[in-house]
Amino acid sequence: MPHPLQALQVRLPDLLADLEELIRAESPTADRLASARCADTVAALGARLTGAEPERLAEGGSVQLRWRFGAGDRVLLLGHCDTVWPLGTLATHPFTVSDGRLTGPGCYDMKAGLVQMFHALAVLDSLDGVTVLVTTDEEHGSPDSRDLIEAEARRVRAALVLEASGPGGALKTARKGVSTYDLRVVGRAAHAGLDPHLGINTTMELAHQVLAIAGLADPASGTTVTPTVMASGTTRNTVPDAGELQLDVRVATIAEQHRVDAAMRARQPVTPGARLELAGGPNRPPMEERSSADLFARAARIHEELGLGQLHGLAVGGASDGNLTAGAGTPTLDGLGAVGGGAHADDEHVSVEHLPQRAALLAVLVRDLLAPGSKD
Repeated sequence: MPHPLQALQVRLPDLLADLEELIRAESPTADRLASARCADTVAALGARLTGAEPERLAEGGSVQLRWRFGAGDRVLLLGHCDTVWPLGTLATHPFTVSDGRLTGPGCYDMKAGLVQMFHALAVLDSLDGVTVLVTTDEEHGSPDSRDLIEAEARRVRAALVLEASGPGGALKTARKGVSTYDLRVVGRAAHAGLDPHLGINTTMELAHQVLAIAGLADPASGTTVTPTVMASGTTRNTVPDAGELQLDVRVATIAEQHRVDAAMRARQPVTPGARLELAGGPNRPPMEERSSADLFARAARIHEELGLGQLHGLAVGGASDGNLTAGAGTPTLDGLGAVGGGAHADDEHVSVEHLPQRAALLAVLVRDLLAPGSKD
């Protein structure tokens, strides 16, 4: 193939046009019709640039797109087209390109990554061995597509995730795992003035629980245990008989995820007569550094060979579908999408200069992984 960076720099006007079309196809996760329409736009883009129509899968009611080239058993390219932005956001956050900065809802997270991916595939001589999976439910935690993602990951030797890069264009070499819990406390109501001693106070019990549970955090291991939403009681003059606490847990290792989960399931009430009911648990396993190490080394070498300088990696607390592919035992490299910033924020933006650069990095990385005798 011609020099990939030069080929993709020539394609920059097309990259921008395709990205504008995709951004204008607004796709909040909760609006399945809108997300399905955006998936149609992605399907047309992918078909035009690769010459192949995708399979349309309806896992759990949301649309997922899958391209399989040949056996599709070497490399999985993974992304999502849903966003956190509600319909109508284009009116206040329009698509713009100015002074090398592109804006629009979902541009950074992660529609630019999808456009880069398809243009990268378009400059390759062969796609035999590649599987592409684009989902529409990632921003809600991939409840419908999780099983599909894990199954596809187990078929391949490497997974490349087109989520946005980290600060300065760093690739994401590790991601924390996520656990979520809902702790419900059941007590007994009583009049706060006449018979407080007859009640079982769930607010008091929650106070005991929230402090003890927060103590499960381990900063040295990178484990955070964050109490978030809490509610108890109905009126000022009634001993509360029901309360609930929501918790967000982030861990760097699977051992820590298991430790916190075991401790949560071992919780006992402090207040006599109170009852605890626990729901939830591990949602996404951590993507540990060892999962990405070999792939990152290969990407860093390619980045320098393309004349793009040193490539950096970093560990982040946020989760992605890369957690699922790594959890399935597949070597995974994340953050190969857009360079920019402002994910989920009003200043979401993409660096125009880096669009062809990152597409070129992906193209050569995929080509290397598909090469006969390549070690994954």
